[in-house]
Amino acid sequence: MTVALTQADRGPLRQVLSKGGIFLFLAALLVLGGIAQPVFLSAGNVSNMLVQLAPLVIVVLGQTFVIISRGLDLSVASIMATAAITPTLFPAGGNANGAIIAATLAVGLAAGVLNGVLVTKRNVSPFLATLATAILLQGLRFAATAGAPSGNIPDLFKSLGTARLVGLPLSVWIAAGLALLCAVLLHKSTYGRQLYIVGGNPVAGELVGIRPDRVIILAYILSGLLSALAGLMLAGFAGVVDNNIGRGFELDSIVAAVIGGVALSGGRGGIAGAVAGAAILVSIFTLVLLIGVPVQAQMIIKGVVILAAAAFYVRRTRF
Repeated sequence: MTVALTQADRGPLRQVLSKGGIFLFLAALLVLGGIAQPVFLSAGNVSNMLVQLAPLVIVVLGQTFVIISRGLDLSVASIMATAAITPTLFPAGGNANGAIIAATLAVGLAAGVLNGVLVTKRNVSPFLATLATAILLQGLRFAATAGAPSGNIPDLFKSLGTARLVGLPLSVWIAAGLALLCAVLLHKSTYGRQLYIVGGNPVAGELVGIRPDRVIILAYILSGLLSALAGLMLAGFAGVVDNNIGRGFELDSIVAAVIGGVALSGGRGGIAGAVAGAAILVSIFTLVLLIGVPVQAQMIIKGVVILAAAAFYVRRTRF
């Protein structure tokens, strides 16, 4: 009888930790980081972390949709770099902002459609399909720029990464707005419900009249569009472009989503947790640099974080 009561008492606690543990961990990390390195929570450093966080959050939003659909998008970094060099392909001067935005979104749209079609219509694994798209975009990018993009970022797009609104970077407001829109789409819309069903059990989705191909393709399109926007934002912050902008975001976005509770097996996860996962990554890497650990150690720490996230995911699926 005593054992039964103990197990029953553990249920609510486990449920709370399962749903809110990621936010408790983030809060504890921020507090401990501030104790270990007081400058960590200074206004200037927090502002810098938010600027770093904004493009990662935007990419993580798209990656979350894809992972919930039982997929994976390794092309996000290449989409970002291709979007970043897009403004340099237009003549200097004049007012080409509208054309640049259209071309940038077209890059993300085309990449998303290609990924989705390869996965759903040709039955290519998400890993190979998105890797092929990344390589294709890299080749097109190098062909268009001869390996060295030249030109300036128009002022409108520089403001995406450098302007401020009500004391916060504009990029943070954009990322927050997109996160809210994605949360509504994922948790309050018919498409969101269909995505969870398809990710959890594609066969069951078909039995209730859902067309899994359309749902999955749209997830990849969202990932492509959001990655393109993030690439343009990152280029605006840097003020210059190169073919390597966004490098590492494919891994970071997956890790952030998994840390935030998005199941690699599909059908489970949410926007809030994924955003918190991104914040944890940025906080850890910033704290490492402030403490004085060599930059090379970031890869080791990233590997440890991945292993910890994978172990936590396995534990959750067992219990």
